Amino acid sequence: MSAPSGTRAPARARSDRLGDVAGWGPVATPDGPFLLLPVRDREHLGLLHRWMNDPVVAEYWDLAGPPARTEEHLRAQTGGDGRSVPCLGLLDGRPTSYWEIYRADLDPLADHYAARPHDTGVHLLIGEAADRGRGLGTLLLDAVARLVLDRRPGCLRLVAEPDLRNHASLGAFRKAGFRRAGTLELPGKRAALMIRGRGVVGGTH
Repeated sequence: MSAPSGTRAPARARSDRLGDVAGWGPVATPDGPFLLLPVRDREHLGLLHRWMNDPVVAEYWDLAGPPARTEEHLRAQTGGDGRSVPCLGLLDGRPTSYWEIYRADLDPLADHYAARPHDTGVHLLIGEAADRGRGLGTLLLDAVARLVLDRRPGCLRLVAEPDLRNHASLGAFRKAGFRRAGTLELPGKRAALMIRGRGVVGGTH
């Protein structure tokens, strides 16, 4: 739904990153509990490689190819300093989505908008074709927004930069309580800057 910007953050001070994402626990949704499970390269590589090679996903993520390409993308995060955490999204125990939860204020994205301390960014894709086109993206985005803002008290808002061509993604973000705050010229794409702050109630599907 929202592909990475295509650049890697320079080294910066090791202040607070994201906290213990693995310990955040679930959040309730109308479709059951939702949980972010940090990716374990070896265990989850096959599933994520299959998802990345789905033509709908590949159009915006540009990670289709052999397993080594997916693995390299994951290792860049799992072997990093904790500013970005790749996760599977489990809805009622079933893997439905892939997420990258990251410190937007420590990312190159911060060079393109007025970042605030602890801004938290999200990238999202829905993995299975059967889960698309029925409003699940809105439900999941709302769940993640509530989860991040509850577990990270220092974070005042979530940010995202979906590709302007991805109308389904833009609609899901809007329905989940994100407002469009501008247009960004990023490496490899033109994106909408989407922001959701505290006190917003998102929609469900």
